[in-house]
Amino acid sequence: MKLTDNGFLSIGSQSLEYRFIGSTPDKAPTLVLLHEGLGCVGLWGDFPDKLAQATGCGVFVYSRAGYGQSSPVALPRPLTYMHDEARDVLPRLLDEIGFRRGLLIGHSDGASITAIYAGTHQDHRLSGLVLIAPHFFTEDMGIAAIVEARKAYETTDLKQKLARWHKDPDNGFYGWNGAWLDPGFRKWDITEQLAYIRVPILIVQGADDQYGTVAQIEAAERECYCPVEVALLPGVKHSPQREAPDVTLTAIADFVKRALA
Repeated sequence: MKLTDNGFLSIGSQSLEYRFIGSTPDKAPTLVLLHEGLGCVGLWGDFPDKLAQATGCGVFVYSRAGYGQSSPVALPRPLTYMHDEARDVLPRLLDEIGFRRGLLIGHSDGASITAIYAGTHQDHRLSGLVLIAPHFFTEDMGIAAIVEARKAYETTDLKQKLARWHKDPDNGFYGWNGAWLDPGFRKWDITEQLAYIRVPILIVQGADDQYGTVAQIEAAERECYCPVEVALLPGVKHSPQREAPDVTLTAIADFVKRALA
């Protein structure tokens, strides 16, 4: 397909909004950004633009179904929704945009989807992964934070804030929150996939991340056979690209350049 600066991509029955910044995949490597559990194209802010400028790569950002201006999803989401995304949507999306060479950069749920994809697809086009605040298994403190997020959504102006970015904030919020708070999700664990990743990984995590501890990093260091680099940022919570954008951008841009060298 011919990529424009903004548009919609059809993957099966889904219409997915996207932004593309910089050189197209036939001219330069491409960085594909996968957002968090309540994220979308718009919530990346100007971080993709700065990433394109710092690396010389094209940057493709999209909203998964249920988020932003993309198609809604049926609720409740299946507890396999991240595996489903990595298996059914992401491979078709990469092919559709003409992805030739580059990296996947995922935040939170997006990082988990990225890890699942790389651990189940030996994609020769990938030069590396950047996992921002990834989840490889559930933790009690993370589940507690997700309980608090539901309280905030139902009792504060959080819904109104999310409505600025999502055409159906209930679809996005309850799709994510409902899956994570399902008792069956306590068994969710993707550490097995880590052993099958064959490209270098950079993990960027806030030392004060309310959704995950350094046990997530330790799991990657223990299970991966590929090189794993870590940027653990003091005083930062779950969104390093928003809370510490300069240091996060520098860490990612340096890694991208080395991975592509």
